[in-house]
Amino acid sequence: MPRANYGDPMSSYRHIVLFNWKSDTPAGHAERTIEALGQLRPKIPQIQSYEFGANLGINPGTYDFAVTATFNSVDDYIAYRDNPEHKAFIAEFTAPYVETRASIQFEI
Repeated sequence: MPRANYGDPMSSYRHIVLFNWKSDTPAGHAERTIEALGQLRPKIPQIQSYEFGANLGINPGTYDFAVTATFNSVDDYIAYRDNPEHKAFIAEFTAPYVETRASIQFEI
């Protein structure tokens, strides 16, 4: 399957994750998650770009929250994935509250 910039030495890698919160997730949780992600970014130098936010509710049938991150290499993504600060974020802000999750990593 063709991929954008496949084999290009200047390729980057994108990680996208989408969440739906459980129905009993406390009010204001998305805002606290946004704040925590903002604090996480400077702790993980492998992240080249980091965007995240709550769904605007424009279309039906979408996810509640999204995170996108860009990395210079697969190794940088794995360093982020396995970083203790990232794992602590997951344990506190997503794992207890997520009903459904989807993610993908691809070359850009």
